Amino acid sequence: MGPQTHLFAERDRLQGLRWQHFDVQQLSPTVGAELIGLDLTQELPQQVIDEIQQALWDYKVIFFRNQPITSEQHVSFASRFGELEIHPFLPPNTETPELVRFEKNEKAGGYENQWHHDVPWRKTPSRGAILRAVEVPPVGGDTLFVDAHAAYGGLDQETKDLIDDLVATHDFFRAFARQVPDEKKEEIREQYPIVEHPVVINHYQTGKPLLYVNRIFVSGIKGWEQERSFALLDLLCREFGVLEYSCRFKWEPNSIAFWDNQAVQHYATSDYSPQRRVMERASIKGSQPARG
Repeated sequence: MGPQTHLFAERDRLQGLRWQHFDVQQLSPTVGAELIGLDLTQELPQQVIDEIQQALWDYKVIFFRNQPITSEQHVSFASRFGELEIHPFLPPNTETPELVRFEKNEKAGGYENQWHHDVPWRKTPSRGAILRAVEVPPVGGDTLFVDAHAAYGGLDQETKDLIDDLVATHDFFRAFARQVPDEKKEEIREQYPIVEHPVVINHYQTGKPLLYVNRIFVSGIKGWEQERSFALLDLLCREFGVLEYSCRFKWEPNSIAFWDNQAVQHYATSDYSPQRRVMERASIKGSQPARG
């Protein structure tokens, strides 16, 4: 494929940034950075929170290590960035309703090993998420993040013109139908109807165009027949597999990832069974994705 030259301007911009309250170690040219020198067990001043927010908008996903925070501190930190949401269908499994625990073991393997945004089958998907490692396997269980703006930028102009006004349908049942009992399907369909989002959205803060489709939840392109829809989706989703657009994070206990749910998709590797992997996540309420 050759050099990914469309990344260079953003790479150079990010390398030139300077921060007042922490040091930064970039993980890749355009996405992912570890923030060093912060103690999340303490209540941070607002100016530090504001700088963390700016770092998130710049790097799309940010990481913290060695942060032995409690569940209450996790929720308190996350709430500094916006109103938190209760997971739309998972039953409460922690003492704090805003915090969801994901526990994988020999009986429950990881299934999130496909590129995806969180809950795009909602009219207003999460704006961001803060995930903390409680227990990790000795090997494996990494999470990868891919830059949706870089993926859009990798398309040729003809494809960009084609998809500029297209709308994709996102369907809860495409991924979760087998987990819903037959007698509950009608009720769940009323609760989670098929929703529509633009194939290309503009980031709510930066305005950057982002590719907003995935293989898990997208059921088609509005107004297109199925074969043509999935041929286009296959072409678009291949961009998320370009390694230069992504970073990979190796978890340790008390590591934290904070990602922008519009700007990146993520992929949790499922390579550690029968070992345990226990994570807790708080998600921030978002707005309806839009073009322009």
